[in-house]
Amino acid sequence: MSALQAAGLFAIVLALAIAAFLVVAGYNAVVGLRNRADKAWANIEVALRQRHDQLPALVAAVRDVMAFEREVLEEVTHQRARWRVEDPVPAQGAVSEATSRAVRSLFAVIERYPEVRSAQNVLRLQGEIERLEEQTADRRELYNDQVFRYNTAIATLPMLLLAPIFGWKPREFFAAGPDAAEPPPVVIREGRPGDPT
Repeated sequence: MSALQAAGLFAIVLALAIAAFLVVAGYNAVVGLRNRADKAWANIEVALRQRHDQLPALVAAVRDVMAFEREVLEEVTHQRARWRVEDPVPAQGAVSEATSRAVRSLFAVIERYPEVRSAQNVLRLQGEIERLEEQTADRRELYNDQVFRYNTAIATLPMLLLAPIFGWKPREFFAAGPDAAEPPPVVIREGRPGDPT
């Protein structure tokens, strides 16, 4: 083998080694991003499940005193019933935001009832649900950041070429719906709190 052939062979082997390194490093980076997104989503699901479990206790704690506000209580119950852990991320995002709006409406109405507002079990449940709402918002931000990084990684070279081979597809963000910025609807009726309908 001549020196020129040896140099050519060395160049080919070096190019293949660099390409293999880039593929392995890129693959590992994408798998890491995918796993971090999965972990972030699992953390969101924990907060959503905890809120889902706490809402019936809150509704039960205020139901008798707030019979006049039946629509608000029914909306919270309805939105809670819509949540399904097996739904895709966008559907869970929409249900989560609708539930948050219903809960904010309930909290706004609770403020009008001093006897409910001062009950220790209601205060505890309200504090826990508010904590879970904040936790979900923080975890949503982390999840969406991981999804952004993952989607960017599989949409840029060289991973763009490998994404179809490994079955990597862009993930959807856990985004609030278009009406998320709207304040919660609070129905103010004539009469005093506690009056029968």
